[in-house]
Amino acid sequence: MSNKRDYYEVLGISRNANESEIKKAYRKLALQYHPDKNPDDAVAEEKFKEAAEAYEILSDANKKSRYDQYGHAGMNGGGGFGGGGMNMDDIFSQFGDVFGGGFGGGRRGGGQRTIKGSNLRVKMKLTLEEIAEGVKKKIKVNKLVNAEGVTSKSCTTCNGQGRVTRMAQTFLGNMQTQTTCPTCQGAGKVIDYKPSDSDANGLKRQEEVIEIDIPAGVEEGMQLSVTGKGNAGPFNGIPGDLIVVIEEIQHDTLRREGDNIHYDAYINFADAVLGESIEIPTINGKAKIKVEPGTQSGKMLRLKGKGLPQLQGYGTGDLFVHINIWTPSKISKEEKELLEKLQKSDNFKPKLDGSEKGFFQKVKDMFQ
Repeated sequence: MSNKRDYYEVLGISRNANESEIKKAYRKLALQYHPDKNPDDAVAEEKFKEAAEAYEILSDANKKSRYDQYGHAGMNGGGGFGGGGMNMDDIFSQFGDVFGGGFGGGRRGGGQRTIKGSNLRVKMKLTLEEIAEGVKKKIKVNKLVNAEGVTSKSCTTCNGQGRVTRMAQTFLGNMQTQTTCPTCQGAGKVIDYKPSDSDANGLKRQEEVIEIDIPAGVEEGMQLSVTGKGNAGPFNGIPGDLIVVIEEIQHDTLRREGDNIHYDAYINFADAVLGESIEIPTINGKAKIKVEPGTQSGKMLRLKGKGLPQLQGYGTGDLFVHINIWTPSKISKEEKELLEKLQKSDNFKPKLDGSEKGFFQKVKDMFQ
């Protein structure tokens, strides 16, 4: 289980807080623990990062939905800032607008910003056995990386500031506005030289093998985020994330329903009448169960704790065995004669118990 604090607790908000309340709570904490306001204060810096991590998840509708459903495990161990994976520049580049004008828009270096690379999305097929245990998987991805030998120079459009100032005439008079430089996208610099095999941003394609830790209990369609394993950002900027979409490989005999597993067991007529021990498959092996004498078709047996672990580790589902009576389509002459004798016996004629008789009597009375 994760030792991270609950994101709602970090921001001091309720779980039904709206977008405006989430942003307001984050801005309050960000300004309180801002490094410019708390120089050389390691505790304040950690709280600043913690608040940014919470805001990154809760301000994104998709990430918030996954967090509400699966907790920290659904974020694959964190949202992006956890574990020191991102620095202050990362936070300023993504959430600088939240600070407003209090600290120069949250940017450093005269308005320059670090550009983040795009995310990568891959699908990962998992067996039911892998989902039950959790698994480490290595995958090969084709991603953008910074090419070697790239050099840059100051952007002439913004003079290296990353932002351009414009004057606009309004009914209130001349208004000065600042926007991100359209030429360098706020980086404050442009490519001066790049190798021939790189793109306009000095990036090139390269294969990388990435190990991904899949927690036990994931579900079909769930998305895990691996921080910093996406495409590189130009000028050695912040790398994007690798989004892993889970796909379940259908099991041959077991059927999943949430954390529970279902299995259809087929027994013959004699076993249903006399009772029998039968062997059934489980996720990680086999188990024996007792079919009691006189078992009816459709009866369901429950094996507690033989299902899938819950994603956050709070419990395990069950295995439900559905008993079905198998009827042979071909029988021998001797078997037929034996069954014809049994057919005439009162013990082999369906009987209604008291409750069923009462029900059918009520139906009969309704039509009289």
